[in-house]
Amino acid sequence: MKPVEWRDGGLRILDQTKLPREEIYIETSDFREAAEAISELRVRGAPAIGVAAAYGMVLAAQSIQADTTRDFLSELQGIASFFLRTRPTAVNLSRALSRMEEVAKKNGNTSTICESLLTEAHTIQEEEEKATELISGFGASLISDGFTILTHCNTGPLATMGRGTALGAILSAVREGKKISVFATETRPLLQGARLTTLELRQENVDVALICDFAAGHIMHQGRIDMVIVGADRIALNGDVANKIGTYSLAVLAHENHIPFYVAAPISTLDPKVSSGGKIVIEERNSTEVTNVGGVEIAPPGVKVKNPAFDVTPHEYVSAIITDKGIIYAPYELNLRGKYG
Repeated sequence: MKPVEWRDGGLRILDQTKLPREEIYIETSDFREAAEAISELRVRGAPAIGVAAAYGMVLAAQSIQADTTRDFLSELQGIASFFLRTRPTAVNLSRALSRMEEVAKKNGNTSTICESLLTEAHTIQEEEEKATELISGFGASLISDGFTILTHCNTGPLATMGRGTALGAILSAVREGKKISVFATETRPLLQGARLTTLELRQENVDVALICDFAAGHIMHQGRIDMVIVGADRIALNGDVANKIGTYSLAVLAHENHIPFYVAAPISTLDPKVSSGGKIVIEERNSTEVTNVGGVEIAPPGVKVKNPAFDVTPHEYVSAIITDKGIIYAPYELNLRGKYG
């Protein structure tokens, strides 16, 4: 199942909100539908979001009717800002959009711009695919035969366009012949762990047990977890990590129970403009994601809701960051800066 695919001059997106019950694809040539798919989490995961937005910019460029190149570029810039607002925390989104804008500015006429944008979108996809292959290999080297691993949210092929990040490391270790067991958190409020991570692991015949989010501390305290590995949507220069809400709690619990806590993400997830996690913008999502489950309302009508999509884990709780440039240890600011670019 490919989360995003350029096909016959249009974009094909797997609607991940329907999984695991249905496998439904959205086929569109309208950039607005691509943006909505990102906003509504039909496509999700920082690397996949970046790729989807890049192809969305191609669709946008193909739809623009402008008399001059200057007007064309002005309208395209406005559409890039529109895409940026869909998921403000994931840095892969902003980086992909910036790359597409830069490519557009370097070309002389609209037909050349459209061709160059499509080439750049393909390049972004290829880079993400290659990055996840490398991350998976580096991550697998940290996993010993017989390990039991805890993971959070979904970081497999569905989220990354390639092998996966945190989940890719687990899958690579399994393919190397290591016997691995996994505890997957359900990941409230949208249950990406329950719906997607367990699906991908079961497809690979990996021993996986689904747990509610707040069972993690109990299982760690029992001594049943050898390592925790998660993904990331944005990494600050000092090593602070923004990831799916609940990640910070798991990092604190891992620290308390002397369990290694690893973050797996492409180096493109590093934002060198952000010095620390406190400066990362945290997306606040619709209240119905909390008050409803599967379309059924579970809370009193009108109840006040706070629904941050991400939290920030301070770098002190991170044992290492697994990237496509290698495994990076503290001091993070020095070592991340050395690997970036």
